[in-house]
Amino acid sequence: MVTTITELTKLWEKALKKIQQKMNDDRSFDYFFSNSYIYEKNGSVLVVVAPHLVAKTVMEGKYASLIIDSLSEIDDDDYEIKVVTNEDLVQQRKDSRINSSIKVEEKVPSYFADAAIKSDLKFSNFVVGEFNSDAHKAALYVAKNGGTMFNPLFIYSHSGLGKTHLLHAIGNDIKENRMPGAKILYISAQEFVEEYIKFVTGEKESQSIKDFFKTVDILLLDDVQFLAGKVKSQEIFFSIYQDMINKGKRIIITSDRQPAELQGLEDRLVTRFSQGLTVKINEPDVDTCVEILKQKIVTSGLNIEKFDANVIYFLAEKYSNNLRELEGAFNALMFNCLNLLDEETITMDVAIKALSSIKGGKNIAAQLSEQKILNVVANYYNLTPEQLTGKDRSGQIVLARHISMYLIRQHLDVPLKKIGELFGGKDHTTVMSAITKVDKELKTDIQLQTAIKDLEKKIKE
Repeated sequence: MVTTITELTKLWEKALKKIQQKMNDDRSFDYFFSNSYIYEKNGSVLVVVAPHLVAKTVMEGKYASLIIDSLSEIDDDDYEIKVVTNEDLVQQRKDSRINSSIKVEEKVPSYFADAAIKSDLKFSNFVVGEFNSDAHKAALYVAKNGGTMFNPLFIYSHSGLGKTHLLHAIGNDIKENRMPGAKILYISAQEFVEEYIKFVTGEKESQSIKDFFKTVDILLLDDVQFLAGKVKSQEIFFSIYQDMINKGKRIIITSDRQPAELQGLEDRLVTRFSQGLTVKINEPDVDTCVEILKQKIVTSGLNIEKFDANVIYFLAEKYSNNLRELEGAFNALMFNCLNLLDEETITMDVAIKALSSIKGGKNIAAQLSEQKILNVVANYYNLTPEQLTGKDRSGQIVLARHISMYLIRQHLDVPLKKIGELFGGKDHTTVMSAITKVDKELKTDIQLQTAIKDLEKKIKE
């Protein structure tokens, strides 16, 4: 029976050789299995450490049977596997140290027991664009500099544009670089209200909520608009807020609107929120969303060359008003492509198929894209998309090519230059000429009118 670390190491080395032979794909093997190892054995469960999060997902999904079969060929034991990452182990050790430091007899109630700063949300992985540069600079300044200047910092924007990321980034930066021992509390206004209700109903009567906040050095309060209309919660929060400000403690607040537009909040709170520095995060442009996606691809350990540029642009364009939804769509794409679709290259067709699983995904799948238009036109004229974007100049293909350019321009408002790139690097004047020609002929050519009408119906299905 395999028990020691040395025996487990040898077992994994033998298993990896078999896995590599069965996969017969050195690139995929290196990407998912290189630097993997067995961390420990718990009964029949082998804890395998994957090199990164994507590898973990794929190893415990797509390749689980392959791993178990390979192990069983080497050893008679019936193994199960649990795949983790190094980050999982680090967190596990932290939790273990925290639990071991808590004495059983200490049962003093505490507030916001589940509050925590997310260690993965830092300034280093916050993508900065023109739309959020002011908020980023302000957050960075507050994190790097002590004192009471710009206190409170008030950041506002629509949902899903990075406010929460900045709050956690501030907390992480202060903890790591300026005040390692500081008590930094990240909570939402909703959580504050819930804790206050427990306090006033006597569930936490042994400890004053005001006394708890006296131990907090820095308060990161998310979505302050949820205090609106809650008079008693506002009263206690005002007292806590004023005490922290008077003692020079730092407060950073986020909201979905600027202080003056917060309805249902006491004037004295609104006035004090406005006394510090107020910055807005605007909606990001498509180019910034493209950069965000590219960064996520690289940090996920994926090869960006495997992504069709149109896929990245498609996601960026569809979710440019909400970065949280953009991230969700990207995660859905990664999961489906890596575990279900098993595609070498992530094309538009693959992406649309993968995104159909998320909320509203069927609507996304029905939305127009350059690739969908190419596919519909090609099918209508019994051609392939490659023929449309290629250099063949036979009559039927040229007509279909011109119609494709026309429809893409009409329905997607894609720049002429981008359309030219899609059709083999054609000059934008060539594209404009083709579109103008179709537009002119449509006025007199009944057959062309019918074809365009049929095609438009199909691309909207």
